[in-house]
Formats: sequence, structure tokens, C-alpha cells
Amino acid sequence: QVQLVESGGGLVQAGGSLRLSCTASGRTFSNYAMGWFRQAPGKEREFVGAISRSGGGTYYRDSVKGRFTISRDNAKNTVYLQMNSLKPEDTAVYYCAAGNAAVGGTYYYWGQGTQVTVSS
Repeated sequence: QVQLVESGGGLVQAGGSLRLSCTASGRTFSNYAMGWFRQAPGKEREFVGAISRSGGGTYYRDSVKGRFTISRDNAKNTVYLQMNSLKPEDTAVYYCAAGNAAVGGTYYYWGQGTQVTVSS
């Protein structure tokens, strides 16, 4: 089992920045690709981005490319989501997940989520 805990959410004005963190415990963190997902009220959960086990590969949905950056520190068992130039449409609960591949695989473990609200 892997336990994931997100932090760093909050309320920010449009154009602002937030950095989310997700810290893992349990099995070896570096064995897992890590993903970030979000779910806005009344909408389905969507993929935001992901990072490979080593951190050498990152992937993003088109709407966040150039604004969001995913990184990981395997020594700290933590993955980060740096969000810049935030827009009201980025408002959602953000979840991190651990899986067997950054894209095209399965995410087995999920955090409880952290709320991000962007005001206009």
C-alpha cells in the first residue's frame, strides 16, 4: 500500500501561483510514476499531468502546458505541482496518484485531494 497526502491548496487570484505537494509513505516511492488529476464541481475527473519514476519524463494536458510544472524528489518521497498563471477554470479539487506508468498505465493509489480555488 501507498498512502498519499496532498497539501498546498488554497484560494488565489487569477494570475497567481500555488505549489501543491504530495507526500507518499508505504512502499518505495521511486517505484511509481506519479500523476496529478483534478475534478471541478459537476465535472468528471481529468488528467492534469504526470511524471515518470525517475523524473525524466513529464506529460501535461494541453490547457496547462507552459503554466504547470511537475517535479519529484524521490529522496523526500514527494511530488510537486507548480501552478503559475492560474485561471478561474483551474478551480478544482486536485488529487495525486501513484501508478505503474505516467501515461497509458493504471493509477493504483490516490490521495484525498486538496482544494484549489482561483478567483477572477
